[in-house]
Parts: sequence; C-alpha cells; structure tokens
Amino acid sequence: MCGIFGFLGNTTDDNVLDREHFLELSKRLRHRGPDWNGIYTDNINKVVIAHERLSIVGVSHGSQPIIDNDEFILSVNGEIYNYKELYKTVLHNKYVPNTHSDCEVIIHLYKEFGPNCVKMLDGIFGFILYDKINSKLLVARDPIGIIPLYYGILSDNKGTMIASEMKSLIDDCEDIQLFPPGHYLNIDKVGKIKINLKNEYDFIKYFNPKWDTNTCSITYNIDSLLEKIRTRLTESVDKRLMTDVPFGVLLSGGLDSSLIAAIANRQIKSKPSLWGEKLHSFSIGLKDAPDLKYAKIVADYLGTIHHEFNFTVQEGIDCLNDLIWHLETPDVTTIRASTPMFLMSRLIKSMGIKMVLSGEGADEILGGYLYFHNAPNRNEFHTECVNRVKGLHNFDCLRANKSTMAWGIEARVPFLDKSFMELAIPIDPALKLHKKTHASTKKIEKYILRKAFEKDENGEPYLPEEILWRQKEQFSDGVGYNWIDGLKEFIETQISDEEFENVLNGCVYTRDIPKNKEELYYRRIYDKLFPGRYKIVSRWIPKMDWDGVSYDPSGRAQKVHDNSTK
Repeated sequence: MCGIFGFLGNTTDDNVLDREHFLELSKRLRHRGPDWNGIYTDNINKVVIAHERLSIVGVSHGSQPIIDNDEFILSVNGEIYNYKELYKTVLHNKYVPNTHSDCEVIIHLYKEFGPNCVKMLDGIFGFILYDKINSKLLVARDPIGIIPLYYGILSDNKGTMIASEMKSLIDDCEDIQLFPPGHYLNIDKVGKIKINLKNEYDFIKYFNPKWDTNTCSITYNIDSLLEKIRTRLTESVDKRLMTDVPFGVLLSGGLDSSLIAAIANRQIKSKPSLWGEKLHSFSIGLKDAPDLKYAKIVADYLGTIHHEFNFTVQEGIDCLNDLIWHLETPDVTTIRASTPMFLMSRLIKSMGIKMVLSGEGADEILGGYLYFHNAPNRNEFHTECVNRVKGLHNFDCLRANKSTMAWGIEARVPFLDKSFMELAIPIDPALKLHKKTHASTKKIEKYILRKAFEKDENGEPYLPEEILWRQKEQFSDGVGYNWIDGLKEFIETQISDEEFENVLNGCVYTRDIPKNKEELYYRRIYDKLFPGRYKIVSRWIPKMDWDGVSYDPSGRAQKVHDNSTK
C-alpha cells in the first residue's frame, strides 16, 4: 500500500502549478509510503499526481506514478491480486509490463476497456489514472473501501484534490468528502472545462453484489457449504501471500485471526516463500490479557515464531492525540481498538516486517458481534450483516488500514475477499448463530465458520477446540478489560460534571451531541486537529432498535458475554 495525492485545477487560472506546495501535501502521507516518492505535473491541463510508496511487490522496479509513454499516468494505493491472470486471460499477453508492479495492469486494461476495467480488478485499491492524450481522469476505490480515499473541493471552484487521507486536504479544501467505496469517477475534458466534483460529476457505482438485498438464503446443502467455505477462505489467504517482503499475521487468539494464521501457516509450509517456512505471529495486550493467553495457545499449536508485546494503560493514553491524527475519526469503538493495534504496528515495523494478515470482516459478514444474539428475526439479522459490511470503510477497514499504515505496514484482510463474501453473506442466519450441539444451552456466533474449519479433509484439526469455539471477544476487550476501564477512569479526571452538563444541555454542540465523557474527550481532540470536518464522521453503535442491546460498543456490555458488566 501507499499514499496517493492528486490535483485537478481550473484551467482558467493562469498561475503555474506550485510544485513545492503539492510535494508538501503529498509528504503528509509519507508514513503510508516511506520507501520512495514521485510526482507528475501537467502545467497546461493543471493536473498533479503524486505518490508515496510502500514497496511490497516489485520492490526494485515498481516506483510510481507509473508513466506510460507520457500518455497514461497512474498512482495506486493497493494491491491487484489477479494481475498475472489479467495479462494472460483478459489482455491475451498483448502487453509487456514496463515495471514489476502489480498495479501497472490497470493502465493496459484501461486502454482496452476504458472505465469498465475497474470491474475486472480483484484486489484492494484507490487509484488516479490520467489519460493525457484523451484529456480524461479516472479515479476509483475498491468495492468495500478497504483502502481509504477522500476528495476535496477548493474554494471559488479553483480545483479538486484527491488523497488517501484527509490530512493532505484540510488546509486547501473548503469541502471534504469520502470517496464512496465501489464507485469510480470518470472525468472528461480535463484541461478544457471548470472542474467541480460536487456539482458537475456523478460517481458511477460499479460494484453491485447479489448479497446486497434484504433477504438471505434458505436453500443449502450443509456438506457442500462447509467445503466451499474452506476452499474460498483458503484461496483468499493464498492470494494475499503475494509479496516480495517479510510478512506475518496479527494474532489475537480469537477465532478470526487464529483461522487466518492457521490457513497461512499451512500455505507457507506447502509453498515456502523467500522468507522461509515459518510464519511470524504478533500479539499485544496488557499484562495477563485474555488475548495473550489464547494467542500463545494458537502459536504453540501452529508452531509459529511468536512475538508477544505488552502495553500499559498510560502508554495507550499517551498516544491518543497521534492516533486520532492518523485515524481521522473520533469514533469511540475505533479508537479503543486502534490503540493497541497502533502500538503493536510500531513494534512490528521495528522488526523489519512490512505486511501482515489480519482477521477483519468476519463479524460483519457472519453476524459475530454479541448483540446479534438479540436479533428479532432472520431477515433483520441478515440486513444488519449487509449494513455492517457496507459500513466497514468507516470502521474496521479504516482502523486496520490507518493503524498499521501509520508505521508503513500493510494489513491484508482475507475475509473481505469478493468471492468469500459472495458465498458467506447470504448464508441463513440460523447457520451463523447456532447451537454447537443439540445439548448446548446457548447459541454460538459464527457457527458455520467454526464448523467448516473443525477438521480438514484428512481429519486434522485446524485449531485447538478451545480456540475454535471461543466466544467472540472484541479486540478492545481482549487486550485487557482494564484498557477500557482505565480509559474511562482517566477521562473522568479530564472532564468535570459541569462541563459535560453544558454539552448535554446543547451549549457546545448543535448536532450529534456526545452522550458520555469518553465521546466528548475524543471529539475535542478531533475538532482541534480537523476543525470543521466532523460532518463526514460516522459512529459505530450496536443495533439499538433490538431489545436488550446496550449502547456501549464493548462486547462486555452485552448480557450474553461470559464476563458481562451488566
């Protein structure tokens, strides 16, 4: 992954492009791409495309922007997993790549298919492609929004900026918006007309999955379904092992990360990489945290080279300002879970690792959060899954990407593979939330996933049973229950009851009033760092329409949790 920046100016402005200024704006993304940077400027058509590179594939010959005969200029943040297949089966070996970059294929697909090339990509991406000869600009974001992307409108319609993170836009842009996932923007007549994304152009939705409905599947063959789940998730992990640099896996000891670790461990043993047959795994938590205990069990079982990190509540509190600067959100759930991930990523970076696999997405796809136990019926359960997946770009994808990329580490998320989602999202909720055995007294979340990976075709278990059937533990809880409790205790000393009462009475905020001191504390930091930009923020809140669901996003706040605080 990398950081991308683009500028599309109003050609009625006679001023020469300020190259130094754009380099400075691109530099704000350098944590995303510390390995190299590049910039392309077209003073006639008022186009700037810049790139901050994190080299994962094609380390020696993959610098960007990629320039093809001074006709096509491309800057990509992401990975295209099917690039070799595309050259062979779609482009029929018509083009010989000029670089070793997996992203170059986008240029050649565009030559043949125009904007429709976006539909052919299997990967994660946010990119800007300038077709100089035809005066066109194509901007696109991956289907789920695993890669962040923003756009901003300059005052007086002087132009438009596009960037991987909002921090590159805040000083110049009057209005900043999220670039919608699963959409592209095809701008014609670059350099010949005034540009204003907000008023003159429509985003084209190219990702229209069959699972985006209000109904779920009720027809299935259980044995066939279990086999398909194993096959598709294994294939998803396998394609994400495409790398020319050292890598590892984030391991919390929960079901999702443990499964990804188990599958990856099998893959590298059967197909050793440049980096050997041993998988590196990484865990973090307060001393004696639940996740550390279970992660060690998984690591010992798999035989990984395991790295365990500790942090303190104070160290977490100390990094909150830096963390919110990188996350660009004051959302409580995101901050709670991002803090240990942010700290762990810094430690991983110090060991020379540049890519990690992570388990985000399974809870949204399969209804794994504990509040799903309160779903009133199967259709509402399914609809909530769909809505959670469609909102991932605001929460778990944002957290996983920005917490790791703050230190130049790329996180890949196999559960969010298009093929796996196509299979798993429509599965009947009765198989997602299900009793482990007929004798069970309560249902277990993500049952069908657990059952699919109980044993392989040779009867060998993927994971120890205590891990495979471990209750869902949200990351912010699993790193140590004292983490959230300690945060709340600290914030209590920072905001007086009188201050908070003024907030509740509407004396400070006119909309979206913080409901507790923790929300207010993060909001204050965010408003200081990104003044006037709160309108693009989303908040992760459990489904409050369902009876018995707690407002607090912690899993411990739900009654079904084994250590419920209620």
